[in-house]
Amino acid sequence: MKGQTTYNAILALPMNYHDIKVGIHTHAEQLAAIDFLPHSTNTKSADNATASQIADQLAAYFNNGTFQFNLSLYMQGTEFQKRVWQALLNIRAGETFSYGAIADELHSSARAVGNACRANPIPIVVPCHRVVAKHGIGGYCGQTGGQRLRIKQWLLRHERG
Repeated sequence: MKGQTTYNAILALPMNYHDIKVGIHTHAEQLAAIDFLPHSTNTKSADNATASQIADQLAAYFNNGTFQFNLSLYMQGTEFQKRVWQALLNIRAGETFSYGAIADELHSSARAVGNACRANPIPIVVPCHRVVAKHGIGGYCGQTGGQRLRIKQWLLRHERG
C-alpha cells in the first residue's frame, strides 16, 4: 500500500521523538496496510468501524507492549510471503528470532525471509520488527538505518517493558 493517498485513519505514534504517523488502510472489513507517514501528515479519525477497531487496538498496544492484536488481516503477497508473515504472527511480544531461524523453519534462506519482511504491508501488527540479524538488529521496512530502524528499536524496547 506504499504511496496510498487515502487512508481510513491516520494516527500519531507515541514515540519519544514524535515524528511519525501511521496511515491505516482497510479492505472489506480487514486491515490491509499500515504505512509510516511523515509527521507533517494530518491526523484523521477512523472513517469506518474496522478502522476504529484497528486504531483502538493500536492504542492498546502502545499502552501495553504485550497487548495481543485480534484483527482480521487482508494480506496480499506471494504464497511464500504469506508463510513468512504467518510465522511472524507466532512470535510473541518481547521475543526475537533471526532471519535464519525463520528461514530454517520454512526451509528457505535468510535473504528470502528478509525480503518477505521488507514487503510486509502490515508492520507492527504483523511483527517483522521481531526479526533480527544473526549479529545485530538487521533492518526494518527496507531500511538499515535512520528513522525506520529507530522505530524497530523503539518497538522492541516497548515490548520488553
